[in-house]
Amino acid sequence: MAAGYVQKVVFEHDGVFIRPNGDEDSMEQDVLISGTLRIVDKDGDIMVDYRPLEDTVDISNMQCAGKDSSSVVQWSQGPADRTQQLETQHSYETEWDMVNAVSFKKKPCANGDGTLNHSHERSRWVLTVSISDLRSVTVRTQGWSVLTFKLKDCSTNLPALHFHQGGSREFLDSLRRFALLTECPDDDQCLMVNTPNKALSQSFENLLDDNNFGIIHKLRKDPYVTTLGGFSKVTNYIFDAFRGTEEQHQRPPEEVPDLLGEVIPGLEINQQAEPGFEVITRIDLGVRPQVMRAEPLSMEDWIKHQDLDGSMVRTSQLKQNIFRGGLSHAVRKEAWKFLLGYFPWDSSLEDRKFLQRQKTDEYFRMKLQWKSVSEEQEKRNSRLRDYRSLIEKDVNRTDRTNRFYEGIDNPGLVLLHDILMTYCMYDFDLGYVQGMSDLLSPILYVMENEVDAFWCFVSFMDQVHQNFEEQMQGMKTQLIHLSSLLRLLDVSFWNYLESQDSGFLYFCFRWLLIRFKRELSFQDVLRLWEVMWTALPCQNFHLLICCSILDSEKRKIMEENYGFNEILKHINELSMKLDIEEILQKAEGISLQLRSCKDLPDSITDILGFSAEECGSDLRDAGSPAPPTAPPPVSQRQDTCSNVHGHLRDSSSHNKVAFIS
Repeated sequence: MAAGYVQKVVFEHDGVFIRPNGDEDSMEQDVLISGTLRIVDKDGDIMVDYRPLEDTVDISNMQCAGKDSSSVVQWSQGPADRTQQLETQHSYETEWDMVNAVSFKKKPCANGDGTLNHSHERSRWVLTVSISDLRSVTVRTQGWSVLTFKLKDCSTNLPALHFHQGGSREFLDSLRRFALLTECPDDDQCLMVNTPNKALSQSFENLLDDNNFGIIHKLRKDPYVTTLGGFSKVTNYIFDAFRGTEEQHQRPPEEVPDLLGEVIPGLEINQQAEPGFEVITRIDLGVRPQVMRAEPLSMEDWIKHQDLDGSMVRTSQLKQNIFRGGLSHAVRKEAWKFLLGYFPWDSSLEDRKFLQRQKTDEYFRMKLQWKSVSEEQEKRNSRLRDYRSLIEKDVNRTDRTNRFYEGIDNPGLVLLHDILMTYCMYDFDLGYVQGMSDLLSPILYVMENEVDAFWCFVSFMDQVHQNFEEQMQGMKTQLIHLSSLLRLLDVSFWNYLESQDSGFLYFCFRWLLIRFKRELSFQDVLRLWEVMWTALPCQNFHLLICCSILDSEKRKIMEENYGFNEILKHINELSMKLDIEEILQKAEGISLQLRSCKDLPDSITDILGFSAEECGSDLRDAGSPAPPTAPPPVSQRQDTCSNVHGHLRDSSSHNKVAFIS
């Protein structure tokens, strides 16, 4: 393979057919071309690729990668020119490049001719399209599924793909990993394709090319250092990276879709008589209830939920009590093992003793693997050397003001180091990524036991594993979900953030990466985590924690007219100034408010894990804790949307024009 291409097949399905005549109603429907459909990750560019069986490359209808595999040369020369250029390309080992760079050649639509000149040879039906070039996918059923793609810069459809042997659902599910598919309001068979713009994708994945090793490069390799420190010093650099080039901003909106700007979850669109405009109306969320927190669960209360054999009973009520007030510190060492899934709730005392013996043996077998590596062996194992170096660096700066980790030659630091090294043996693929020490530190502090701390840490990492994967898919998904929630809760604040180039909410990156570890005092982190581990009152409750914090800060941000740098600086300076009980109260209130909404969009119910039966139900029957509530003060009753504001949008340019009430 030529240097410069890193290709990964993320989906593959054989037995997908094309009708060469292009006429679905023709008498020649028995003429089919069978091929293989793939989704390919090629150097970070996600491509939909279809190849007929036994196809050959036809250079008359292709684009070929140039010498550096980054520029594309379109084949528009005459036969002699093409031969000469082909020889030149072969001198750079482009045979594989050519195969990988075959594209569906789109003819301009300026003349209104929307036809594509296909011959009947199989090679004419080799299709490779970047998902960023797709406008929509139409899904029809005629005894089997038929998918038709439409491109953004041309009204012409690509040839329909017939899934006679199934696989269409799996294909769409795989596509959703890289693009947001939303149902078209005018056609329930049509799915609109929305992809992040290049700036967002590069900021979280490829970031910068080989000639640039700045802050954004460090963000991928060293998220701990980059996001946990020095944000105020690099805001301009990050700003440029997320904004993209001026050329991107000057392109028409339909060519550079904004994933968080075009998809408007939670909004109803009503057509207005005036052509070219539509009124976007906010959903009535109702009044946000106030809730009250309870006292932490005591050891006496914990014991009341234990049966004679030591198994836990009435666990649903127990979790609600923990969610409502957290745990007293004396209970944490035992309770966290259950909350994190290390101990099953229905296990007896004898079951747990047996489990601990098993897990102790397993832990020390893994620890022995890296402890027994000699210096000579480690010289030939670069990954282990890198992991050890990163861990030693992180351990020496993790929570050193906490008495459990302070001082020189502290035994707590040795345990922290050994657990993280052993985790590299447990998960070879992930290994160690900076920031993971922040997640282990509170667990080890509570457990005071190497083995128990390790297995609880493993359970916690299972929850946040995607945060630390190289592609950072978990972080991107969370930021998208958070944006959807915030836009539903307060579209005016969301619009303000977007106007300040902060619509991606990347200032929340640190919050999500290590679950607010650097935003709260150590004791408040313990309280927040045990509350979140109950999985109450809804799925992704940590996103509502973010919404709660932003709700408290929005007035200052908007009244002070903060721009990009000021917003980032302000959010960064909230560290150690947040009131955890106030945050939890407001976040739970938001959860109850959304759960009681009868017209909650499907996208939001999916994010929060609400069932159809729960939405719009009485708060006491919603399946979450029934909190003591109080009527909101007049100053907070503005959290309702019952006054139904809206704003006027120019549907042709997507520019907001005015608010109406």
